[in-house]
Amino acid sequence: MSERRFNKLQLYAVHADKTMTQVVEELIDSLPSIEIDKNGTVPVPALIDD
Repeated sequence: MSERRFNKLQLYAVHADKTMTQVVEELIDSLPSIEIDKNGTVPVPALIDD
């Protein structure tokens, strides 16, 4: 992680009165769930040819 991003995370965590771990966990939890198909593989986004 770049120093700039680390500092931004640290500043946000202090402002939100949370630990950096809490901020990261909340961001991860906010990501959409991706369902695994019956074969146990994770779907890969299709590439679009221009």
